Amino acid sequence: MRDLILALDQGTTGSTALLLNRRGRVVGQGYAQLPQHYPRPGWVEHRPEELLRTTHSAIGRALDGARAAAGRLAAIGITNQRETTLLWDRRTGRPVANAIVWQCRRTAPQCEALRAQGHEPDIRRRTGLVLDAYFSGTKLRWLLEHVRGAAAAARRGGLAFGTVDTWLIWHLTGGRAHLTDETNASRTLLYNIHTHRWDPALLRLLKIPGAVLPEVRPPRADFGVTVRRGRVPAGLPILGVAGDQQASMVGHGCLSPGSAKNTYGTGCFLLLHTGRRAVRSRHGLITTVVYAPGGSAYALEGSVFIAGAAIQWLRDALRLIRRAEDSEAIARRVGDTDGVYVVPAFVGLGAPYWDMDARGAVIGLTRGSTRDIVVRATLESLAYQTRDVVEAMERDSGVRLGRLQVDGGAARNDWLMQFQADLLGIPVQRPAMVANTGKGAGLLAGVGLGWWSPAQLPAFVGRPERVFRPQMTRRERDRRYAGWRAAVERVRTKQ
Repeated sequence: MRDLILALDQGTTGSTALLLNRRGRVVGQGYAQLPQHYPRPGWVEHRPEELLRTTHSAIGRALDGARAAAGRLAAIGITNQRETTLLWDRRTGRPVANAIVWQCRRTAPQCEALRAQGHEPDIRRRTGLVLDAYFSGTKLRWLLEHVRGAAAAARRGGLAFGTVDTWLIWHLTGGRAHLTDETNASRTLLYNIHTHRWDPALLRLLKIPGAVLPEVRPPRADFGVTVRRGRVPAGLPILGVAGDQQASMVGHGCLSPGSAKNTYGTGCFLLLHTGRRAVRSRHGLITTVVYAPGGSAYALEGSVFIAGAAIQWLRDALRLIRRAEDSEAIARRVGDTDGVYVVPAFVGLGAPYWDMDARGAVIGLTRGSTRDIVVRATLESLAYQTRDVVEAMERDSGVRLGRLQVDGGAARNDWLMQFQADLLGIPVQRPAMVANTGKGAGLLAGVGLGWWSPAQLPAFVGRPERVFRPQMTRRERDRRYAGWRAAVERVRTKQ
């Protein structure tokens, strides 16, 4: 009996597999950690083979944990870290280089050169994006320029480009499907979000041969069928694909204008659904494509590059904590940071500043500053960056958020969620299932199977597991936030 959907969530620091039943409930989960590689300062890479290995490992753990046979699987949904860029040989399926991760800053000089030439306004008009090394287009150009023979092979049609979804689809289908979905395509600097196709003018500008590009399909579409690989059986349809933040919107039931959510993962990503209208930001946000019943729609997005990754920095680089979850108990031990702020601009600043050359700093240290204060200040930085984005979003949209729906690993931290509610002055609402990205991809696949209709998706959200209500006075939260803004100004290189 094929009564389970396999939802794959390939993220920046790990791969997750979820099993959803016919009621849209998660009945199995597996996870495998994904290494990141830093060959030079500001460079971030993944090994493409590890993307595949960790995905298959997570699948096996999910099936084993649920004691479910692979024969029960009915379909696959995929969600993925966006913008991460891969290039591989069409004949062999082998990558020509490591994947360039979305956080990587190596193409910042190329972006600055394009900006100096006056191209940014046109790029923004066509794509909804700012000209930043965050996005895939300049990463692909870098690979074509720096991998020996790649440009010529690409022009001959011998190479294939893709974001992580495309890489997974290619290998799950045995190289038969070179496809992406519109939400991922909208993050490449190459896709026109108004004409809904790869933009010839942008391809010429970045010198990208069209032969390397995947076909673009809606998030709810047929993305091919699997060949037998590991625990994945042959003949399994792939029926839903979306970038992680857009999949999270589905998992939260944010399918109509005015709905919003924030994900606390490696970075922080706040999206506000704007319906069929592509709102152009004037306050440092971007415009992106999201799923909507009946066709694609748009959202305003604020992208924060370093959120949960700052907690990993405390653990792995500074060794101030042993486990990420230890940060909550430490934050509770300290009544205040005594004016210490951590600005985690390790790979530059994202929204609303978009400063590729900014770097991280700890501001306000004194002889009395302790390890606990630095840990708490790092945790607070997630909430401060979210307020930056919320304020920009409210100015752009004219919509005052009445609550904030949250998910992602750091959303499990009760202290952080309470501080976030205090800093915003609105309730923060957390679901029982914080792995909403994978759930959203699974729900899309369920629509493709006909298990449920798009109109039924909000019904799968359920009641919040906990609501955090603000307790801080407005004067106090504004005082703290003013200190944060002053600290950010200390690290900015562009005003």
